[in-house]
Amino acid sequence: MNGLLVDDDVLYAQTLQRSLERRGVGLRIAHDGASALALARERRPDFVLLDLKLGRESGLALIEPLRALDASTRIVLMTGYASVATAVDAIKRGADDYLAKPVTADSLLRLLRGAAPETQAEPTMTPLARLEWEHIQQALQETGGNIAAAARLLGMHRRSLQRKLGKRPGPERRAPDTLGD
Repeated sequence: MNGLLVDDDVLYAQTLQRSLERRGVGLRIAHDGASALALARERRPDFVLLDLKLGRESGLALIEPLRALDASTRIVLMTGYASVATAVDAIKRGADDYLAKPVTADSLLRLLRGAAPETQAEPTMTPLARLEWEHIQQALQETGGNIAAAARLLGMHRRSLQRKLGKRPGPERRAPDTLGD
């Protein structure tokens, strides 16, 4: 199985690529719409993992051109900004699935292998620090990397933001087994 990941978050893309490759899935990465279409034309992917927000572009605009290249390609729109409106729009444009980030490699594989929807969700908790980190990264992206402007946007002092940027968030954690198996 070979796929294409279209995501402007370089760190997330590389991490997901490594996770899927360890599970035997080839994954090429594009960080914008033009390079995504070029890679898809070069070698048709079995599936496309498409981020909703690609810098100033929208992943929604890529669904139809990707579908036109190969109608059998499975297109999964992923977003950290999930809403009913974007889910409906994505499906209307031709996406096969819509997932809220963060999503694990195992959850993606189950989805791509056709697991029933009720078995896709895996009991994980995203640490608050990770959610805060992603929110900070979004603010930095919206302000062009300007820490002072991002701090104002987030309603915090610049030095506090700099301290938070010095820390890396932890991984997702599995929920404890409450059934006692």
